[in-house]
Amino acid sequence: MKHPIRRASAAVLAAVTVAAGVVITTSSVDAAGTTLIGWAGSWSAGLTGPSASNTGGSLIGFTNQSVRMIVHTSLGGDAVRLRFSNEFGAQAVAIGHATVALPTDAAGGAGNLVPGSVHELTFSGGSASTTMYKGADVVTDPLAWHVAPNSDVVVTVFLPTLTGQTTWHPSAAEQTFVYAGDQADNVSGAGATVVRNAFYFLSGIDVLTTLATGGIVVIGDSISNGNGATPNGNKRWPDLLSKKINDSHTVLHEGVLNQSISGNAVTHDGAEIGFNTFGNSGVSRLDVDAFSQINARTVVVELGVNDINFYGDSADRIIEGLRQIANRLRDHGVNPVVCTIGAFGNLAGWTPEAETTRLAVNDWIRTQHDYTYVIDQATVLSDPADRSKLLAAYDSGDGIHPNDAGAQVLVDSINLNRL
Repeated sequence: MKHPIRRASAAVLAAVTVAAGVVITTSSVDAAGTTLIGWAGSWSAGLTGPSASNTGGSLIGFTNQSVRMIVHTSLGGDAVRLRFSNEFGAQAVAIGHATVALPTDAAGGAGNLVPGSVHELTFSGGSASTTMYKGADVVTDPLAWHVAPNSDVVVTVFLPTLTGQTTWHPSAAEQTFVYAGDQADNVSGAGATVVRNAFYFLSGIDVLTTLATGGIVVIGDSISNGNGATPNGNKRWPDLLSKKINDSHTVLHEGVLNQSISGNAVTHDGAEIGFNTFGNSGVSRLDVDAFSQINARTVVVELGVNDINFYGDSADRIIEGLRQIANRLRDHGVNPVVCTIGAFGNLAGWTPEAETTRLAVNDWIRTQHDYTYVIDQATVLSDPADRSKLLAAYDSGDGIHPNDAGAQVLVDSINLNRL
């Protein structure tokens, strides 16, 4: 089932002037509904509130420090703009200086940048600094800079004054480097005071591209977030899905935006059990994580295992939550896609009762009509000899999260024509 792309009724041209004086011409769509040139999401992260125990420095925040983050694009384009968020902040946060650059190698190296690749980011028509007010977002000015698809980009942000609690993405499966003072222009990655696996304040990267037909947003838990994937390897299954899309050339031209949060659940906020970092419930975060994305055309929902593990929910409650998500997506003209709940029989704490719930939810997923397509990770990744467990070849070692090979097999099973 194809859902309509939100679009203007006729071709509309607009000139956007970059701070450096470059004029970027953008358009929405032609009369046939084909996007000609326009902004599309290339990367994003699901954001949460800080940890009450200051995990990752998220509660105390930063002062007179630079944060260097390495992110992996999906779509490529000839201009970029970055989005920063203070959604979960307790006060205004100053950005004193920000840059984008290329890393010295595909895995990010040690935070080193390719000489000559550093570009200054500006805000509000040319200012080098800005303020993110409490609960608000800011967007950089467009920058005329070519970004390749499925490539690494380095974002360095100088935070001159005390930020207080951060808006962040924990468990990023990617190294982030923290430095004293303003290091946004420094091509050397040496001298980091701490290295963490999290993104801070950065919520998205948009690119100016041609023929973008919409975005695919993944709202999931740690399985989609990349727990179990090779660190710094960009082997999360949404990364591999983007590569498959870009390699296909003919089926889709869409960004894949991974809004997954480790620990996330369908109907529970992590704060209910003392873990803000597990994020808000899936049913409550569609407005921010799906509908606010540029032209989100498809949303893939990969949730449910934590409702079983952490909250002991019944199948009926999980199913009702998944049904509510599908209905809201449809109401917004977004194509809803769902994943079955993967096997976790080797996970510590697994019980036969938990397995009964998982099977009941999956039986409903496979036979329901609320979602247009089912990605059956439970079947693809489980052991044929014992469907309650991951196949050993796809198990990252903890009994629940697929490794790189498992992520690739899952993506190989996806029919791009159904997204």
